[in-house]
Amino acid sequence: MQTLLLNADDVDENAEMDRVIDAVRGAFTAYERGDAKMPAKSYIDLPEYNGDFRSMPAYLDVREEDVAEETEEGDGWDAAGIKWVNVHTDNPDHHDLPTVMGTMIYSDPETAFPLAVLDGTTLTMKRTGAAAAVATDHLAVPDATSLGIVGAGVQSYTQLEAIAAVRDIEEVVVSDLDEARVADFVDAFEDRFDVRAGSIAEAGHCDVLSTVTPVEDPIVGPDDVGDHTHVNAMGADAEGKHELADDLLLDATVVIDDHEQCTHSGEINVPYAAGTLTDDDIYGEIGEIVVGRRAGRPGTPGTPADADGVRGVSVFDSTGLAIQDVAAARVVYERADELDNGYPFDLLGLDG
Repeated sequence: MQTLLLNADDVDENAEMDRVIDAVRGAFTAYERGDAKMPAKSYIDLPEYNGDFRSMPAYLDVREEDVAEETEEGDGWDAAGIKWVNVHTDNPDHHDLPTVMGTMIYSDPETAFPLAVLDGTTLTMKRTGAAAAVATDHLAVPDATSLGIVGAGVQSYTQLEAIAAVRDIEEVVVSDLDEARVADFVDAFEDRFDVRAGSIAEAGHCDVLSTVTPVEDPIVGPDDVGDHTHVNAMGADAEGKHELADDLLLDATVVIDDHEQCTHSGEINVPYAAGTLTDDDIYGEIGEIVVGRRAGRPGTPGTPADADGVRGVSVFDSTGLAIQDVAAARVVYERADELDNGYPFDLLGLDG
């Protein structure tokens, strides 16, 4: 038996976005229905190295009716894995290494055999984009054609790639203090979209806005968004990070991915810790909307056009869940197996 080694290019090639979105939607569904196991993300803080490690394990059992994919058995699929990821802020300057690096181990739930070892950094970008796409599909106006992005780093690319898979995006406005990064982003997409640089307010007045910055002082206020803008708050992944002003959050319909993670390290963590925002200000979890236990925006999947659903400004607080990593890893592994790419090796020495 062979373990498949998949580097960043392999993950990028095999993580077909429509399939990743479908798998992540299935993961949210399984989690909401109690068909997933996801222990809390654990941290190892290393102040002596100005960094930390994070471990993210999960198992999920996805029903056939909850995804577009059809399996040979006709009874859905299950999957398990763990992502080991770091944040070492001194790496670029002192070691010529990325700040964040991730490794994903994808395992057979029945036997625990390690089916694949994948680059977790590219995987994270893909599944983060997919999570925003699922939220956008249920919370953005059905006829959305414009997308704003605040932060032109690596995450911005998959935000556009994924959201364009669920909405007919034509206009894109990107805002970042780094003009070179904005120029690179525009160059990458100008042949597919009407894409331009703009202010935070110009980006925020699009139908959909994704914020992908690491700031701790809010940069998007209530006047920076339109009357019906849906905001994907993707940047906050640690305690103290905070992209959206408290007044914006309090006025909006707030949907989260997981209560424990969001209140600890998501977009709402700062106002929640201060008591400014409480559980009464949280509309629900995205899984509740995906399975139909709560209404999304009228006219979106599962919510009729005449329903009393989400209106006005909506915010999706995404911290990133291990179930998303496992779901995306399954897509990558299955596709790599179909295409016979990657590097198979005898990790456990069973073939010798």
